[in-house]
Amino acid sequence: MSGPMALEPGGAEGDMLSLRLAGHRAPVTAAPDHPAQDAVDRLAAELADRIGPAVHPYEVAALLESEGLTAEVIHERYGHPNLFSLACALYERVPRTFPEPATPPDPWRPDHVRCALRGVLFALPGLAYLLTARLWHAARDTDVLVVAGLVSWAWGQALGHRAYLRMAAGRREAGLTLRAGAPLGAALATVAGAPFAGTGTAVAVATAQSVYLAAAGVLLVLGGERLLLAALSPVVAGSVVLPWWEPGTVLRVALPVLSVVGTVGAAGWALRAALAVAPAPGAVRPTLLPSLPYGLFGLAAGVLVLLEGRHHPYAVIVLTVSMGPAEWLLYRYRGMSLAALRATATPAAFLFRSTGVFALCLGAYLLPLLPAALLTDAEPIPLLLLAATLWTALLLQAFGAAWPPAGVCLAAAAGATATTLSYLPKGPGPLSLCCGAAALCLTACVLRLLGRPAPHS
Repeated sequence: MSGPMALEPGGAEGDMLSLRLAGHRAPVTAAPDHPAQDAVDRLAAELADRIGPAVHPYEVAALLESEGLTAEVIHERYGHPNLFSLACALYERVPRTFPEPATPPDPWRPDHVRCALRGVLFALPGLAYLLTARLWHAARDTDVLVVAGLVSWAWGQALGHRAYLRMAAGRREAGLTLRAGAPLGAALATVAGAPFAGTGTAVAVATAQSVYLAAAGVLLVLGGERLLLAALSPVVAGSVVLPWWEPGTVLRVALPVLSVVGTVGAAGWALRAALAVAPAPGAVRPTLLPSLPYGLFGLAAGVLVLLEGRHHPYAVIVLTVSMGPAEWLLYRYRGMSLAALRATATPAAFLFRSTGVFALCLGAYLLPLLPAALLTDAEPIPLLLLAATLWTALLLQAFGAAWPPAGVCLAAAAGATATTLSYLPKGPGPLSLCCGAAALCLTACVLRLLGRPAPHS
């Protein structure tokens, strides 16, 4: 038969044509029912935060696999034939989002209490000189303390650096360094100051000073600030009651001696705890040369501070107390520089931000010293220049650049000493010039060395 009847479903020709058309028909995957579409929309909303950052549907497919979706669930619940089809649908539904990575915690966040405590501990030993002031009779008694103090300061800086180097291998190695170096430093300081002593009492006081500085250095390196504060409590108590009560010669001597004995005992206890730690396998002992510039800087800094103290003794107290905030600002500089490194994309942009961070931290250190200098009747300019020199040098040392600050500060100390001795009208002029030149040189070093991203990464 011909005509319309040939296409009827019941006819043989109709059956053959239906089979032919079915062979060319695409699989039905793009037209799921409405419940399946709603299920896909809900899944896209649930996983939007994790699908948005994806850069390819394959990432969405991996996410779906991690969610435990099986082929049966994908076909029955979401109306898609396979995992990749559902992944493509979700990738198209969710807009691309690329959130900023979470800001990591600041690895250089300072310990506020510890920094403040260290600043106080640097100044409290001066109360011992207040208690023993009546024991001084000869002018040369001061000379022995100055010489012994300079040697102790230089030795302590070098020993502290070496101990921190060995701390990388463990507290035991640092304790071994301190156990050997602290008594030797105290002996060298006493021997160096003895020829300048006018009396036997001066030698005894210089010995006590050297022993205390060595033991205190051990505690500061090993984190025993609170033990050191407890050891200094007799001196603090005796000084507090001086305006209302005369303790007498015996107590004036006994209280500082008790503090020295307590400091030595606390240092011994801290060393014993450090040496009880198991030795680190394969620890390499560093050479002595890397610690040399730190000792030279300690000597130069001591000379500069003493020259300032000749004209304004209270300025020394101000500088000593400021060492705690100075240490805090060193940590803040490193943390803020690391944040600047993350926020910049070019070396020039980082140099600009790094310069601003340096200016902010240096200004934050110097600004509180200005009223302190005026309150102590000191000339503010020499004190501020000296403080800027010391803090900038410490900043370079914190990044391992030890020789530039050592060389600059040694030159400034030598120049200030030579010009001060020949400067007939006593005044702060030579010291101001030398410290100003040193501060400029060290600032240039900071901008050149630390204005690059490499030291901060």
